[in-house]
Amino acid sequence: MIAHSGDQATPVQVRVAAGVVGVQAVALLAAAAVLVVKTIVAHPDSVARALLGAAMALLAMIVLLTCARGLLALRWAARTPIVVLELLALPVGYSVGFQAGLMAYGAPILISALAVLYLLFTPPARAALDHERDA
Repeated sequence: MIAHSGDQATPVQVRVAAGVVGVQAVALLAAAAVLVVKTIVAHPDSVARALLGAAMALLAMIVLLTCARGLLALRWAARTPIVVLELLALPVGYSVGFQAGLMAYGAPILISALAVLYLLFTPPARAALDHERDA
């Protein structure tokens, strides 16, 4: 099914980008849950820091879900926060994957961030998302 904004169909690139962003949001929810559970059952150096990490993951999840929904509605303003978060995810993915040696965690972060950035800057996605700003 193709989503519509007014009389314009949502390009597949935008739909796929929104889907990847949705998966990232679910991963952030899982990470926040793991942080909270580890804080409860383990003895972290700083409970406040551990809970702050979980809160930041939840905040990023909310932003990503809200912006993914905005992408599907072809709202051009939804692109900017996603681009910023994806650009921030690149050094995180690199650090986790290469510096910490946890490629099972770092590679999905890097690949999904690069995929979303690529998809959002393809000509069909740019044309669809820029239409509202031109009006």
